[in-house]
Amino acid sequence: MTQLLAGDTGGTKTILLLAEAEETGDKIQLKPLYESRYVSAEFPDLVPMVRSFLESAAEAIGQTPAPHKACFSIAGPVVDNTCTLTNLSWLLDGDRIRDDLGLKQVRLMNDFVAVGYGIEGLAPEDVHTLQAGEPKADAPIAIIGAGTGLGQGFLIHQDGRYRVYPTEGGHTDFAPRNELEFQLLKYLRDKLSINRISVERVVSGMGIVAIYQFLRDRQVTGESPDIAEVVRTWEREAGKTEKTVDPGAVIGTAAAEGRDRLCKETMELFADLYGAEAGNLALKLLPFGGLYIAGGIAAKNLPLLKSGCFLRAMSDKGRMRPLMERIPVHVILNQNVGLLGAALSAARL
Repeated sequence: MTQLLAGDTGGTKTILLLAEAEETGDKIQLKPLYESRYVSAEFPDLVPMVRSFLESAAEAIGQTPAPHKACFSIAGPVVDNTCTLTNLSWLLDGDRIRDDLGLKQVRLMNDFVAVGYGIEGLAPEDVHTLQAGEPKADAPIAIIGAGTGLGQGFLIHQDGRYRVYPTEGGHTDFAPRNELEFQLLKYLRDKLSINRISVERVVSGMGIVAIYQFLRDRQVTGESPDIAEVVRTWEREAGKTEKTVDPGAVIGTAAAEGRDRLCKETMELFADLYGAEAGNLALKLLPFGGLYIAGGIAAKNLPLLKSGCFLRAMSDKGRMRPLMERIPVHVILNQNVGLLGAALSAARL
């Protein structure tokens, strides 16, 4: 078995994993040895963090770690094995990290690409199937994930295994389908003083807040004082890198608990828009290998997605409805899927 390092690296936190990997045929078996979580900003670079991790791992497992290769998923664009983190002043270079740590190979990959590779390693309990569909072996797989932004990607079966390709699909145009959504489009254009609204503006964490503000300002129903205070705090902190509140999470929780009508209507419209965009992605890729919904928003709001609004919007594609109803749709529940993907990728270096 070969020792390897994997990391899920973000501007706020980084999770590191030491594991052993064994490849049998086209399958890789991972044996985790040690895992730890770090506050990214407490380190000047990834290398000293990894060195600290290896020292802790040595104490925990009772022997000196000897990884030969590593893969780190990065919250930012990766070009030629280099990346500048989106929310942290780290300039990472895979070759430099390899030399500094004395490894044989190091690969950096975009965090959403890592999610794609992690799909292969998911256990049955790591996913919830919204629609069984009619899966086909070796067919394309689609991934969509609303979080800070809206990630989209796809997997194509090549040379006996799936390979992941990123896209910038979250930055395509928001396409309203009814009068309410046209009003939402106009509201955002006026509020933000921009002509073009991307789908990421409404299907993401910030999208949840935008929808709430839109419904609030239309005076659809009154605000709860506690929710209003969180949203107002977030509005006052506009432009700041670090926010003290997470209104998207608060709105989602209040909706799930059924204690706030405005939050409930916000999340229902959000799920509707999310499903519609998932359907757009599915039309372009025909992912009979499965459409996987990633990101914390989906997992935390699973009852909402299970209620049927997501699938109704996804399938509402006119003459293409029967096709949409044949596509398998799964929600990823394992929030460490990116770390898993990085580990599987490291094993194949």
